[in-house]
Amino acid sequence: MTKDPPHRAWPGDATRDQRLAEILRVDHAGEYGAVRIYEGQLAVLGRESEAGKAISRMAEQERAHLETFDRLLPERRARPTALQPLWHAAGFALGAATALLGEKAAMACTVAVEETIDEHYRSQIEALPESEAELKATLEKFRRDEVEHKDEALERGAVEAPGYEALSAAIKAGSRLAIWLSSRI
Repeated sequence: MTKDPPHRAWPGDATRDQRLAEILRVDHAGEYGAVRIYEGQLAVLGRESEAGKAISRMAEQERAHLETFDRLLPERRARPTALQPLWHAAGFALGAATALLGEKAAMACTVAVEETIDEHYRSQIEALPESEAELKATLEKFRRDEVEHKDEALERGAVEAPGYEALSAAIKAGSRLAIWLSSRI
C-alpha cells in the first residue's frame, strides 16, 4: 500500500479535506442538474413516448446518484453549492429547450452533458488518494452509468439533431462552466 500524498503541495493549495468537499459539492450539483435537465425534457416530451421512457430510466439513475451525494455531503461535513437555485432553473430550462427542438436534440443534450461528466469523473477518480477507495468505486460506477446514457442517446440519433456540433459545443461549455462555478461557490 502506497502512502497518500501530503496534504498540501504549495502554500494556498487546498487541503485533502477541502478538495474532498469540493468534489462532493460539484458532483452533488451535477447530479442535481442532470435530474433537472431530464425533468425539463420529460415536461415537454412526456413519459409515454419512446424517448420519454428512455429519459425516465436515465432520470431514475441520476436520482439514485443524487441520493448518494445527499447522504455523503453531511457525512463528510461538506456543503452543497450555493448555486443550487440557479441549477434548479437552468437545468430544467436546458432540458425543456432541447426537448422543444425535438427528441434528437434532447438526446444531443444528453451526449454533450454525459461526455463532459465522463471526463470530469475520470479526473476525480485519478486525483483521489488510495484512502478513498470506496468513493473512487462509487464515482466509477456513476461514470459507467453516465457513459451508458451517452451511448443510448447516440443510438437514439443524437448526432442527427439539427446543429448538433454547435448545440453540443454550447452545452459542453455550459457544463464545464457549471462544474467550475459549483466547485468554488
